[in-house]
Amino acid sequence: MTDQQTLADTAAADLPEGPDLLYSEHEEDLRAAVRSLLADRGGPAGVLAELESGRTHDTALWRSLATDIGAAGLLVPEKLGGQGAGPREAAVVLEELGRAVAPVPYLTSAVLAVTVLLGCDTGAAEPAGLLAALAGGERVGVLALPLTAAPGGPLEPTVRAGADGALLGTVTSVADAAAADVLLVPVRAADGIELYAVDAGAAGLHIEALTPLDLTRGLARITFDGAAGRRLAGADRAGAAVRKALLTGAGLLASEQLGVAEWCLTEIVAYTKQRNQFGRAVGSFQALKHRMAELWLEVVSARAAARNAADALATESPDAPVAVAVAQAYCAPVAVRAAQECLQLHGGIGMTWEHPLHVFLKRAKADEIALGAPGHHRAALAELVDLTAP
Repeated sequence: MTDQQTLADTAAADLPEGPDLLYSEHEEDLRAAVRSLLADRGGPAGVLAELESGRTHDTALWRSLATDIGAAGLLVPEKLGGQGAGPREAAVVLEELGRAVAPVPYLTSAVLAVTVLLGCDTGAAEPAGLLAALAGGERVGVLALPLTAAPGGPLEPTVRAGADGALLGTVTSVADAAAADVLLVPVRAADGIELYAVDAGAAGLHIEALTPLDLTRGLARITFDGAAGRRLAGADRAGAAVRKALLTGAGLLASEQLGVAEWCLTEIVAYTKQRNQFGRAVGSFQALKHRMAELWLEVVSARAAARNAADALATESPDAPVAVAVAQAYCAPVAVRAAQECLQLHGGIGMTWEHPLHVFLKRAKADEIALGAPGHHRAALAELVDLTAP
């Protein structure tokens, strides 16, 4: 071996190990199981049929996803009743749910609610019991914060607790609140933030459904008028737990946005191969080829950003906030652009209610402001990497 080769090998050994952006074999197996389940439920066409019937939450699908596949407990350690997996696996599930715009509370319950509970004292009976119930699909948990709440932003709860534990205040635009069995409520306290649990049927709790843009992820205004709450964490844990949940949720939301974009690109290619004009498939026109090629490059880059965020969260990398900010700043606009291109290249059929495309466009637009808009994440990224504005 030459001295030059020895130096090269030494230098390579000193380099830090990069993120793993590839899918493992068991992650692909998980993808296949979730995709098969969603296909059996009818895919996007089945979702559209559910919306036409007025149902915005598929209870049967959630039960199958949570219990038959065990996806609800991926982030929960085995000793607490979960699968003991991690954010990489949860990201794969969210990709497939994005491909099918599935109306299930996976992001809100299996990611946000589970992560905030993991930040509590899991040795205590209440948090441990809730985690086991959420992991097994027995209950649905929702973090009572607006869907627009962003990681790194100010945490200013609008709910306060009385001396007897009764909660007072209102939270608006809470996602999947109507499907929740238990609400995890950040509460304003004298020394910071505390976390309380409130059962969905508690006296003094009022959940008012709002009309959302994305009909597959309902929003609600929650009013606490003396509802009894059980304290889960004090100021020493609650604030950090909520911030970790928002960071994890934003990072994994990028995978859902990736799934939306991938479905739209696939549909564009399939449709333009079949649609004929002037005696040839419109997909053979050079201008449309260029548009689809550009979109493909954006989707591939979105996949890299989303996988990087999931891997950073899984390895608890100190660069996780940077990876999440990059993923959200990039993936959110790509999902919207993919849906818009899909609509335009479908022509008139894309504008009809009968085609599920509008469901994807609405999901992409709603996801764009969920857990922080792209502008927020770009500003956060600039601060994280010490890049000051001119």
